[in-house]
Amino acid sequence: MRKTQPRKNVENALKKKGFEQSNRDHKKFTYHTFEGEKTSIWTKISHGTSHKDISRDNLKKMARQCRLDLESLHDLIDCPLSREEYQKIQISSGDIRTN
Repeated sequence: MRKTQPRKNVENALKKKGFEQSNRDHKKFTYHTFEGEKTSIWTKISHGTSHKDISRDNLKKMARQCRLDLESLHDLIDCPLSREEYQKIQISSGDIRTN
């Protein structure tokens, strides 16, 4: 398994998978359901040219924040894990509630 991921790839993948970005001291990505509801699932990425690649340690933190294991986060980024599948995982774990 890879030790790092290019920051741009991670940012683009998160946006495609339903995360919306807000900028503060870090770029914060919050997951929104297909219905447009903001959830409590979020992660953040550091700004700056020294952060072109995201380290394995930071990817582990991001995986926890996204409520996934590291391998599943890589799948989310690299596309084997679709947005639909991600949302199903979060619903089945109780992290997203449906009406």
